[in-house]
Amino acid sequence: MLDDLRSMERVMANDDIKITAKGVDVYYGDNHAIKDVDVDIQNRAVTAFIGPSGCGKSTFLRCLNRMNDTIDICRVTGDMLLDGQDIYAKDVDPVQLRARVGMVFQKPNPFPKSIYDNVAYGPKIHGLAKNKAELDEIVEKSLRRAAIWDEVKDRLNEPGTGLSGGQQQRLCIGRAVATAPEVLLMDEPCSALDPIATAQVEELIDELRQDYTVVIVTHSMQQAARVSQKTAFFHLGNLVEYGDTEKIFTNPEDPRTESYITGRIG
Repeated sequence: MLDDLRSMERVMANDDIKITAKGVDVYYGDNHAIKDVDVDIQNRAVTAFIGPSGCGKSTFLRCLNRMNDTIDICRVTGDMLLDGQDIYAKDVDPVQLRARVGMVFQKPNPFPKSIYDNVAYGPKIHGLAKNKAELDEIVEKSLRRAAIWDEVKDRLNEPGTGLSGGQQQRLCIGRAVATAPEVLLMDEPCSALDPIATAQVEELIDELRQDYTVVIVTHSMQQAARVSQKTAFFHLGNLVEYGDTEKIFTNPEDPRTESYITGRIG
């Protein structure tokens, strides 16, 4: 009976984990960019990756949906599991994986298409809509989730590139959620935005975690403290410390973490 209870507890605990990395190393040619990283990323929470420029946080983020596959000299070893399944297994289609693990980049990059077509593109490719009515519904739902529907609903046929920077980034978030992903990766999504647009995106990130596992790379420690529940500190390719955001910022265990947070390294 006790063993059954323990087994149930383990299953319940594992339900809280969306992504598991075990012994992950990343090489760019001879450069050892990520060194033996182990981490469990919590389901339906915001996890922030922080650290100095060039420390490996964006490289590791790109491992989570195999974006590093697009770089010829890049090699990834170790285990990377999504819901317990190896995403680097030979039978995993990276295109299908990226439908499950969406990505928003540093600079807003809407397609040179209409606002509607930007969002409809992914669902069309993946066959998520049987007809125009279903596609319309997905587009509206995605733009609502990205908190931009009310601003663009009367101009859906206008080019996405005509929006302001903050609107473009929210459009890109809408495009990312349109394929019904389970995980949303964000690589410094506010670095090209002004403070007002940044606040809007941060508010949106907080709302998105109700439905998605969100992983954000940020150079702003203040942003990490505001939006995340978990924080991982990278330094020189190593995952130095990982834990609850509040603890990382107020009572870090590793002196390197404290030095970074207090501005002595970075």
